[in-house]
Amino acid sequence: MDYSNIFRLVNLVVGGLMILGGIGQFFPIGFQSVVVGCYVIIFGAATLLLEFQIPPAVSRWAPFLFSFIGRGIFYIFVGSILLHLPAIRVVAGSIIGIVGVGYVVLEYIPQIEPPQNMRDAGGEWGAEQI
Repeated sequence: MDYSNIFRLVNLVVGGLMILGGIGQFFPIGFQSVVVGCYVIIFGAATLLLEFQIPPAVSRWAPFLFSFIGRGIFYIFVGSILLHLPAIRVVAGSIIGIVGVGYVVLEYIPQIEPPQNMRDAGGEWGAEQI
């Protein structure tokens, strides 16, 4: 069974939650919260972009985004950044972290293959091209 559309929808929701959580990270205003908020918004925008287009630099510098376990650990990381009051960040961080745990588990289920946009890392997995 092809789960590509389901994975695409989940990744789009997670990207949107990252952006929403990043915006929520700005308040209360402080240097650290603004910097972390900007990073989370950038991570969310990158997650959304990967569902529509894969820039060559991403497959070279972030090949972990092209496997279930790599993307799962990335989602757990971003979700843990957002786990702080107010409630909107706790909800967004929890959902992102739970999806990340689900992706890590999917890495060990051989019957479920990653969608095409998560397999398109160029095949080198970080190998230098000559």
